[in-house]
Amino acid sequence: MKLALEQIRPDTDSSFHILLTPRLNDVFLWHYHPEYEIVYITGANGTRHVGDHISRYEGSDLVFIGPNIPHLNFDYGVKTDHRKVVVQLKESFLGDQFWQAPEFAAIARLFEMARTGVSFHGETKRVVGERLEALPTLPPFERIMALLAIFQHLATSTDITRLHGKPVTNAYNLKEQQRLKHTYQFIEDNYQRKLDIAEVAKLTSLTTAAFCRYFKRMTRLTFTQFLNQYRISQAQKLLILNSNVTEACFASGFESLSYFNKIFRRVTGENPLQFKKRHQS
Repeated sequence: MKLALEQIRPDTDSSFHILLTPRLNDVFLWHYHPEYEIVYITGANGTRHVGDHISRYEGSDLVFIGPNIPHLNFDYGVKTDHRKVVVQLKESFLGDQFWQAPEFAAIARLFEMARTGVSFHGETKRVVGERLEALPTLPPFERIMALLAIFQHLATSTDITRLHGKPVTNAYNLKEQQRLKHTYQFIEDNYQRKLDIAEVAKLTSLTTAAFCRYFKRMTRLTFTQFLNQYRISQAQKLLILNSNVTEACFASGFESLSYFNKIFRRVTGENPLQFKKRHQS
């Protein structure tokens, strides 16, 4: 469960990158990148985890995420036959001055909103989803024009919900990434036992208070929230592999069955038994 920096390059003969149904549903990919990202997934129920926002989507989802916001892959845990389109692009993918033209004022505002993460529902999700799925079939010129039309549609839509809260203004430097890497490795090696924040802070050569501030700034979650997320992801694997709820609870590091049930529902939108039954069907 690393906070991974995803390296993104435009496709050949294109100023942006399109990713089609990458099949990462068994991978808990908590990651970030300096590019903007549009995600459309259909045929699935799953977790929408963008920064400090966690919720469930049902059937399909359409989200526009700004630079450097940590987020979970939207197909994580999905077992149905789904389709997913991801469009990734730099803000300057058409040049530094492009969005300053008055004709693109609405799109410029959309990009500013996306810095906190936004989701779309209703007719907007249906129409834009269909257009996104058609993008890969278009020649380069038609494809870029279609993408601009998609942005304009999103920019003028009222079917919108803000997700994250605060924009992420600074990318993570190498020292901070290394500190996170050590923290995550420690969690992976020790999540099954009781973990004390002071113990983890010492590992990073920070005071407990400084570590808590640092970790929240980097992941948009408290250490406890993040640890619970990781433990729930481990519990999900155990439940899929036929462990019962009690076994999954204690094997993933929780000390109380009632607390485990509470956190499991908060993270996944369903209780452990419902999750187990759904993945056995």
